[in-house]
Amino acid sequence: MSVETLNAPATGAGETSGLFSRSGVLRRLMRDKVALLAALSLGLIALAAIFAPVVAPYDPYLTDLTKVMQPPSEEHWFGTDNTGRDILSRVIYGTRNTLMLGLIGVIIGGLLGGLLGILAAYYPKADGWIMRLVDVMLAFPAILIGLAVAAVAGAGLGAVVIALVVATVPDVARVARGAAVGVMGQEFMEAGRAVGVSDRTLIWRYLTLNCISTIFVFLTLRFGQIILIGSALGFLGMGAQPPTAELGMMAAQGRDFLFMAPHIATIPSFAIFVIVLAANLLGDALRDVLDPRLQQ
Repeated sequence: MSVETLNAPATGAGETSGLFSRSGVLRRLMRDKVALLAALSLGLIALAAIFAPVVAPYDPYLTDLTKVMQPPSEEHWFGTDNTGRDILSRVIYGTRNTLMLGLIGVIIGGLLGGLLGILAAYYPKADGWIMRLVDVMLAFPAILIGLAVAAVAGAGLGAVVIALVVATVPDVARVARGAAVGVMGQEFMEAGRAVGVSDRTLIWRYLTLNCISTIFVFLTLRFGQIILIGSALGFLGMGAQPPTAELGMMAAQGRDFLFMAPHIATIPSFAIFVIVLAANLLGDALRDVLDPRLQQ
């Protein structure tokens, strides 16, 4: 094995970059109408959440006891809740908080899980310890973690973030380890060690970059599940506290009025459904495009 072989672009990294440039991932996604619709839906939802102060027609925390539990109308498109607050405005602001929790959980959990999985694959002596830690984390459901954190530090968005990170790390670590083990068997990794390339360079330049696409696709698929877990924690009262708008908590507040004003609970629940469905559809499409085995 020559030094020139080592200095050549890593196989996975080259394939990944080629997927985005030469192979035209975006072009293939554009041909998938379902993926395109999911991407547009998520994009519009994200834009509405980012620009919530501009998009929301009313102050989401402004109460009006003269307009309590009104059904959808021209004045209030999604109706009002039990204190007369505009539900459309609260859904827009609640989507911002829900998406923020999901993104933070996926990003931090993805970074930590990816790091653990790659280190486990590169250092065989640490593999057993790291994967046993992952198994321990898998033994604790995210809702139980949220309950424990809420009991110690109090309910709030911080408790949900910790629970979502803990729920993300072990699954990402397993996926990253599986991808990294495959890369470790490649000749360029053996050549790198033979010529004295540092562990830091091998881990980042050759190992991590070859696993990024696999981890990214998994996180895209995982995002919808994290949104569901975060909303469930909010529904149980462990997330955002009133009057903060958050979709799971809004659905929980509306369950007491399910027969009198079903829109209070069903509209936030439907918003969660749309976000999760769009994320899952887009994740499936990205997997189909980025997985070379599915392109044969």
